[in-house]
Amino acid sequence: MPNREERLDLVFRALGDPTRRALVERLVRGPASVSELAAPLAMSFPAVVQHVQVLEAAGIVRSEKTGRVRTCRIEPEALRAGEGWLGRQRTTWETRLDHLGDVLAEPGPSEGTTS
Repeated sequence: MPNREERLDLVFRALGDPTRRALVERLVRGPASVSELAAPLAMSFPAVVQHVQVLEAAGIVRSEKTGRVRTCRIEPEALRAGEGWLGRQRTTWETRLDHLGDVLAEPGPSEGTTS
């Protein structure tokens, strides 16, 4: 089983593809069969299956086969991990930008003296 950092890498790698992001956006609305996921896409069914497998390997999607139908559903915990990482980064960036703003707002050496 991958550690936390490796899992996060898998999540971002999986979401780096626009087709996989579209599949996730569809699955956020509710479970769907692979056939339903493939219907609006201009690609072969096996290509869609490969995209689903990448999402499954990242832990973003879970699928279950009943008879001949494979149904996929979103696994929100993997997305929360990515969201948590982004939130921590945003806090760091905002702190740094606030500090930069403070530094830029300080009067320079020539601004503090009047002649």
